[in-house]
Amino acid sequence: MQYYVSHYNKECEITFPEDFLIYDTTLRDGEQTPGVCFSLDEKLEIARKLDQLKINQIEAGFPIVSEKERESVKTIANEGLNAEILALTRTKPEDIDAALDCDVDGIITFVGTSDIHLDHKMHITRQDAINLCETAVDYAKDHGLYVAFSAEDATRTDIDFLKRIYSKAEECGADRVHIADTTGAITPQGIDYLVRELVKDLNINLALHCHNDFGLAVINSITGVLAGAKGISTTVNGLGERAGNASLEELIMALKILYGKDLGFKTKYLKELSDLVAEASQLPVPYNKPIVGNNVFRHESGIHVDAVIEEPLCYEPYVPELVGQKRQLVLGKHSGCRAVRAKLNECELDVSDDELIEIVRKVKKSREEGKYINDKVFKEIVKSTKR
Repeated sequence: MQYYVSHYNKECEITFPEDFLIYDTTLRDGEQTPGVCFSLDEKLEIARKLDQLKINQIEAGFPIVSEKERESVKTIANEGLNAEILALTRTKPEDIDAALDCDVDGIITFVGTSDIHLDHKMHITRQDAINLCETAVDYAKDHGLYVAFSAEDATRTDIDFLKRIYSKAEECGADRVHIADTTGAITPQGIDYLVRELVKDLNINLALHCHNDFGLAVINSITGVLAGAKGISTTVNGLGERAGNASLEELIMALKILYGKDLGFKTKYLKELSDLVAEASQLPVPYNKPIVGNNVFRHESGIHVDAVIEEPLCYEPYVPELVGQKRQLVLGKHSGCRAVRAKLNECELDVSDDELIEIVRKVKKSREEGKYINDKVFKEIVKSTKR
């Protein structure tokens, strides 16, 4: 058995769309994390690893930003990956031309739609925003691109206006429209309502781009799909501006293990991908980060270790190998005889029962004195006990 979760999950009647996809924006929105700047080689390596994971679409960058950015996006687009390669653009022909020069499969073109964005950032009217959407979608479709239109700050936008601008995108031939929860300001109940209201009036696929300002990006994404959305935006390690975006690894595993929705991703590469992005971004993964944190499969408490040795699923919802992790039994203040015996066996050391009890006592004492019990320290404790 590879996982064991609550049977109550199946008591709720839920229905996912038959086909929905994940598009990853680590290389674009993830790189917009203050202080992060991927090299071309790093971007290419991350794109290859995302493709190995079997991600559906990769948002490779924002070509208009710089010549170096265009080089990176074009290199990824011509790498021969299975994933579709998208680029971000504003609703400006020059942005779309820059994306076209990069040989991408499609674009995500965006404009702010909330009154606060229209009034204080763009200084335009709602009708102006609709006109920008129309011009951009028409231009991109005329040039043969896959087009996703994104309403920036959609979750703080009047719903009637959202319907108007999404309908215009649909009328112009857009392939998808995006709900951008730009400031992570909506609840799961709110996103459920918003998506259900929009799908009543639209005949175009909806996708979600959720930020994590209140720690709700993953559940908002799942809730939105259950309400009828057909796409989810993610980043590796939840990278992104402010509190980041919906975490790719958390989303994939929640869908697979908790909801029984396996999208066919090669999850054994998740830890490797996470480490790659952490190194490239120079942002270490939190120790206790779900799925990929180094502490996720480490056990110290004697009661827990006793059970884990016999049946790991007593204290793990799924086995570490599913995500490319390894289980670790850690020695410390809370360790018991069984954990120490397991460590002795691992080190191929043999002791008597009395010596075992003394080693356990010394392990606890050493840790309480501030010493970390690594293999070297443990072997020294064993050696001192056997004298």
